[in-house]
This record gives sequence, structure tokens and C-alpha cells, in this order.
Amino acid sequence: MKKSFYLYVLTFRGGDWSDAKVRFAEEVFHEHNFPKQSSDFNELSDYIESYATENLTIGVFDTLWALYEDQA
Repeated sequence: MKKSFYLYVLTFRGGDWSDAKVRFAEEVFHEHNFPKQSSDFNELSDYIESYATENLTIGVFDTLWALYEDQA
């Protein structure tokens, strides 16, 4: 079973802060309302679009989603 997008994104935590994926992961970790169990693109992208911040952007989400989809 594929892990949730949230759990996948957390694998980027603790990296180089200059990497937008790392900043996105840190932001998601601290966002209590993030849909943590979801693997649904529409639900997640709607959330990101609604609650976007400097580090929680749809552009980085799209990059991470493509990586998430490519994983086995």
C-alpha cells in the first residue's frame, strides 16, 4: 500500500533549507489541518491553494506530487 502524500513529503524534512521541497515539508509538518491521510490530488491541491504560504506553494506541491507519483 502506498503511503500518504504527507508521509512522503516528511522524508524531505531536515535537509538543506535552500531547497524549496525541504521548506514545504517543514511547513506541512507544522500545519495541523493538512490532510495527512490523503493521497488524492484534488483534495491536496485544493488545500494548498486555499492555505498557501511563502513555503507552501502550488508550484512546489506540483514538483513533489510528480516525485510522489513516480515512487513504486
